Amino acid sequence: MKPSPRKIILRKQKTFYITTPIYYVNDVPHIGHAYTTIAADVLARYKRLRGYETFFLTGTDEHGQKVQQAAVKQGLDPQAHADRMVTAFKELWKRLTISNSDFVRTTEDRHKWIVQYVLRELKDRNLLYQAAYEGWYCLPDERFWAGNEVVDGKCPECGRPVEHISESNYFFKMSAYRDRLIQHIRKHPGFIQPESRRNEVLGFLDRPLEDLCISRPRARLSWGIPFPFDPDYVTYVWVDALVNYISVPGYGSDDRRFKKWWPADIHLVGKDILTTHAVYWSTLLMALGLDLPKTLFAHGWWTVNGEKMSKSLGNVVDPNAMAAEYGTDAFRYFLLREVPFGQDGDFSKQAMTGRYNSELANDLGNLFSRTLTMIEKYSGGAVPKPHPKAVKADDRRMAARAGKLYKSVGGEMDRFAFHRALLEIWTLVDSANRYVEQNAPWDLAKDPKKRPRLDTVLYHLAETIRILAIYLFPFMPTTAQRMITEIGSTAQLDHALKPWDYQWGKLKPARAVQKGRPLFPRMEAPATIPKQETVASATLSKEIRMESTQTEPSLITIDDFRKLELRVGRVVTAEKVAGADKLLKLSVDIGTETRQIVAGIAKKYIPEELIGKSVILIANLKPAVIRGIESRGMILAAGDKEVEALATFIEPVQPGLRVK
Repeated sequence: MKPSPRKIILRKQKTFYITTPIYYVNDVPHIGHAYTTIAADVLARYKRLRGYETFFLTGTDEHGQKVQQAAVKQGLDPQAHADRMVTAFKELWKRLTISNSDFVRTTEDRHKWIVQYVLRELKDRNLLYQAAYEGWYCLPDERFWAGNEVVDGKCPECGRPVEHISESNYFFKMSAYRDRLIQHIRKHPGFIQPESRRNEVLGFLDRPLEDLCISRPRARLSWGIPFPFDPDYVTYVWVDALVNYISVPGYGSDDRRFKKWWPADIHLVGKDILTTHAVYWSTLLMALGLDLPKTLFAHGWWTVNGEKMSKSLGNVVDPNAMAAEYGTDAFRYFLLREVPFGQDGDFSKQAMTGRYNSELANDLGNLFSRTLTMIEKYSGGAVPKPHPKAVKADDRRMAARAGKLYKSVGGEMDRFAFHRALLEIWTLVDSANRYVEQNAPWDLAKDPKKRPRLDTVLYHLAETIRILAIYLFPFMPTTAQRMITEIGSTAQLDHALKPWDYQWGKLKPARAVQKGRPLFPRMEAPATIPKQETVASATLSKEIRMESTQTEPSLITIDDFRKLELRVGRVVTAEKVAGADKLLKLSVDIGTETRQIVAGIAKKYIPEELIGKSVILIANLKPAVIRGIESRGMILAAGDKEVEALATFIEPVQPGLRVK
């Protein structure tokens, strides 16, 4: 009798789909963009480590009136402007080690086709109608407002002036879904987070819900996705943008793929776009017969030294500059450690330097450095084998504390409490530092009889480093992988780990450590610049006195100097000029526009390291054509025959400011 065939049970792999908003390309990325995207990246990396197949989507929103106006201001067509600006986002995500699975642009055909598909679906379901509209319009937010919503002629959302518009448009019957949306929010407490945002949306829905204008006349705005059934209209930019969450995972094009990823596990957004996501997007999904995302999390804003960020104040935090000054991982760490995710936070270099020095350089960096140093000094550079008979109570406590992190850190991450997850991790950092002092390996090394105890202590420190690296990887991926590698492990942290990888004792003894540079070199506060002293001419040495007969240099007047328009610029893109060893082609943001500059600095700088740098630009220099490329200005640099350094600034400076 033949045995019955063995039944094979295939387990469905756990999936996790996370999104950021897609960012508007009317300006360069700032700390708000970086904050949302870093948070999404941390969650995506955490889920991958825990064995989830993860899809992480970000991208750029490239249609709408603001983009069209920004392009006109620079003398470009909107597509050329978008192509230029999207580079700044992609380069920043690369610099911040963002591990997105896809990057969507709303000007891509794969997205535009699905937007039109959605519009047809809504029309076929009799959920669209055309009507005349007369009311108030906020250009910065690209939103219509009813008369009773406008406050003193200003937008209730952003506080800027609105304009009166009268025109015919297409409307989505959003009001029909008000009651259903309220019921969904109340039935699913975790749908909108944090709770304060949930209450905010319910408060918004207490009022009558208007239908949503989802078109703009082409006569007023040509830069948008055309209506598939009426070429006189383009799609409202917010409807266009929101559809990206379903267009990329396959809605209307790949049913099997879409079923795999939808509904999204989490949409991460800033609190300023909560209504568009919680109300507009939710009702559109209901109209299409689709499930709502599981969670919509709206985080807070960053101020700078207690003030709201603005170009006019010149206090907008440039994430490129912060990553360059402090290091990418330190910048990532600070943003998610400084304030509870969901609340507003205040950014200052003093706070970042303080946390960098105390927590990263002193606590973590010092622990890592002296652990490797002691293994090199006392164990021949290889992780020693622990001796079971030499294990003491404090060793077992260390192992137990490390074992508790899987649950405690996981719980905080699942609640989006990044700062608390890091606090949990730091309990092990602090314990390890105390363990070093209590066990004093340098004293154990003096007595050959205490060799088993010394080996055991060093192993426990090395294993603590390995486990810390795993938990720190989502926050500081480059640093964590360095820690793993230099402690002698061959593990790669950019993919799923097995549950036992988190368990104590998995670091194999006899592996050679590879001590490198410090993880976080200590940052010193800027030195106080001494006041310039006045020196009497009588005390000048003969060597530096000018002979009375020496020809005076050619001098200019202050009026001559004022003819130069020197402005702060920020490098947005950089690339080599074909066939020219010394030339780079730069796009430089000077506040009001982005200039194309050809600069002879290619022998000193590679293009990638210039992105985000602040430079000094002669903005009123007559344009010149160099190697067939128009150059509209000149950046200043030091050097005689060869360029030694760009002229730049100690502190972050807003593009467009005058240099005096």
